[in-house]
Amino acid sequence: MRNPQKRQTLTRLAVAVGIAATGLGTASIGVAQSFPTKPVTILVPFDTGGFNDRIARAFAPYLQKQLGQPVTVINRGGSGALLGHTFLLQQPPDGYTIAMSSVNYVSTNIGIGKAKFKLEDFDVLNLPSSDYSLLATASESNWKSMKQVLDALKKDPKSVSIGVQPGSADLINVTLLLRAYGIDPKQVRIVTFAGGGPTRNAVIGKTVDVGVVGAEGWVALKPRINALMIFSDEREPDFKDTPIIEEFAKANKIAIEWVPGSQRGWTLSAEVGKKNPAVRARWIEAIQKAMNDPQWVASANELKYPNPWLGPEKSQAAYLKASRILDKHMDLIKKD
Repeated sequence: MRNPQKRQTLTRLAVAVGIAATGLGTASIGVAQSFPTKPVTILVPFDTGGFNDRIARAFAPYLQKQLGQPVTVINRGGSGALLGHTFLLQQPPDGYTIAMSSVNYVSTNIGIGKAKFKLEDFDVLNLPSSDYSLLATASESNWKSMKQVLDALKKDPKSVSIGVQPGSADLINVTLLLRAYGIDPKQVRIVTFAGGGPTRNAVIGKTVDVGVVGAEGWVALKPRINALMIFSDEREPDFKDTPIIEEFAKANKIAIEWVPGSQRGWTLSAEVGKKNPAVRARWIEAIQKAMNDPQWVASANELKYPNPWLGPEKSQAAYLKASRILDKHMDLIKKD
C-alpha cells in the first residue's frame, strides 16, 4: 500500500522544482527583456579612422535603436589590438561592452604579444567582413604593378617602402610574398602603423610607396589609389581588374602560401555567454535586427560596408579556422 504522506511530500517537491525551474526561465527571459538598463559601449581595439572604427560608428545608431540605450564607441588601440582585446576581457561579463574587432589579431596577440588569453576566450557573434590583404600605391605613384615593385626590391631592397600594421595577416602575407620572390624581408623598408586608417593615409600621402591593408577599407579610396594585387582565391567584385595572388604566382612561376586577411566582427567576451546567456541572446537579436534595418542596409550599400549575417556558429568556426592558419606562419612576424 502506498504511503499517502510520502506521496504528498513528493508532490510538493515536484511542484517546488517546477516553480523553481519556471522561476529560472522567467528570470532568464526577464534579463533578456530588461537588458540593457544603462548605456553600452562598442570597443574598437584600434585607433580612430580605420575600417573597424568607421563601421562601429556608422552602425552604433542602429544598435541604439534596437537596444533602447545610448551606445558609445571607444578606441583602445595599441600593440596590434592587444591592449583592446585585453581591455574587453577585463570588463565585467555583463554584456555592456562589445567589440568590433579584426579577430584574427587575437591569434597574433597570443603568438607574438604573449597574451595570457586564449582563442576561445572570445565569442564572435557575427563576422560581416572577411577581408583580403590588398597591396596599393597612390594613384599618381610611379609604381604601377606588383612585378615592377618586386623587381625593384630584388635589385635594391631599400628602393621601395611598404606600410603595414604590425602583428597582422597583412604583414605575414607581404613577408611570404617577398620570400617567394627571393627577397629578404629584413632588408626591405617595412614601416608599421597603428591601424588600417593610418596605413592608408600614409600611402595616399606618399609617406610610404606601397601599403598592405584589408581590401574593404580601400574601396572608398579607389579613385585615389592604384591597386596592385589581392591575396584572394578569386577576383574581388570591387577590384575586378586587380590581379589575385594565384594569377601572379602562376605568371611569375613562384609558389606561395598566404593567409586570410582581416576578419571583422561583433565580439563578446566568452564569459558573457557562460554567465549571462540571455544577454548574449539579446545581443545576437539586436545585431541581426539592426543589420536588417532598411536605413542601415541603404547606408551600408552606399558606404560599401559589408552586411552579411553568418551568425555565431559559423562566425566562431571561421574565426578559429583562420586563426589556426595564422598560427602556422606566426614565426614570420615574430621579433628575433
